[in-house]
This record gives sequence, C-alpha cells and structure tokens, in this order.
Amino acid sequence: EVQLQASGGGLVQAGGSLRLSCAASGFTFDDYAIGWFRQAPGKEREGVSCISNSDGSTYYADSVKGRFTISSDNAKNMLYLQMDSLKPEDAAVYHCAASPNMAADSAAKAYTYWGQGTLVTVSS
Repeated sequence: EVQLQASGGGLVQAGGSLRLSCAASGFTFDDYAIGWFRQAPGKEREGVSCISNSDGSTYYADSVKGRFTISSDNAKNMLYLQMDSLKPEDAAVYHCAASPNMAADSAAKAYTYWGQGTLVTVSS
C-alpha cells in the first residue's frame, strides 16, 4: 500500500521557519519524482517544489525561490521542505505527492500518489 505522510506544519510568525517532512512507503522511492503542493482556502492548488530522485533536479515556484529548499533522503524514503522567511501568503495545506515520470514536474496531473496534507499557518 502506497503511503505518503506529511508532517511538520504549524503556526509560525511571518519571517519564521518551518521544516516539513514526508514519509513515503509502498513504492520504489528512487524511481519517482516527489513534490510539494499547497492549497489555500479559495485558491487553486499550486506546485511549490519538486525533486527528481533519479537525477536530483529540482523545481521551485517563483513565489518560493530563495526561501524554500527541497531535499530527499533516499535511504530513508523521506522528503523535506525547509521553509524560511515565511510570509502570510505561504499559509496553506501542504501535500506531498509522487510522480512516476521521474523528472521534477510542477504539474499536479503528473502525480499519481498523494498524501494527506499538513497545515501551515503564518501570522502577520
């Protein structure tokens, strides 16, 4: 059974940091691209960042470049998102997802497996 379990969300003041984690199981982690998506109330889902576990290539949305860092630990089947200099507009439910396309892809339609999200709240 495929499982993607995101954690690490919480309440943080603007300018603060959070580190999200995603524990993956049930599929060959090395053969997938893994991504973070977020959705705020009333807004469309947005691809935040993703990483290809085959070649390490990454993607970042323009809105998070220079502030967020994605990484993965293939030995532990873990995905991380270090979020620094958080802004109120970063507040959303963050989901991790896995794509068999292997390339880092920001399009949600490329992702087959989705986990339940973790809520990030940023106070101004």
